[in-house]
Amino acid sequence: MNRLALMLRTLVLVMTILATLTGCLPSGDPLAGTAWKLTAWSVSALDPTQFTISASFADGQVSGSSGVNSYGGAYRVGPGEAFSAGPLAATLMGGPEPAMRAESAYLTLLGQAASYQVTDSQLTLFDQNGNESLIFARSER
Repeated sequence: MNRLALMLRTLVLVMTILATLTGCLPSGDPLAGTAWKLTAWSVSALDPTQFTISASFADGQVSGSSGVNSYGGAYRVGPGEAFSAGPLAATLMGGPEPAMRAESAYLTLLGQAASYQVTDSQLTLFDQNGNESLIFARSER
């Protein structure tokens, strides 16, 4: 191997190590930097589109509106399609009874999510039995 090729390989290796250490390489988290609006869920008694329920993912944190309050907490993806969220914290404002029930249902389902599937336009969270529990449409931040 000639000297120039060896220098280029060394430079690429050093740049890769530096990028990894400074977080410049993709995280491997397909949810990072995305925002979603809840469109459907497994709670049949309530229509989630009647409430402002959202989820934004960044830096290992999920946050958004849970119907009445703002919420946030850690989330993890992987290995594979595994997903977990929590512990979650929320503000403590009160609201109309249907919105409070929706909020409680949403935070419960989000905390119970065990796997996920993401496409360009949809995020689906599944419970530990593989049943769809929360379905989101992509939204603007």
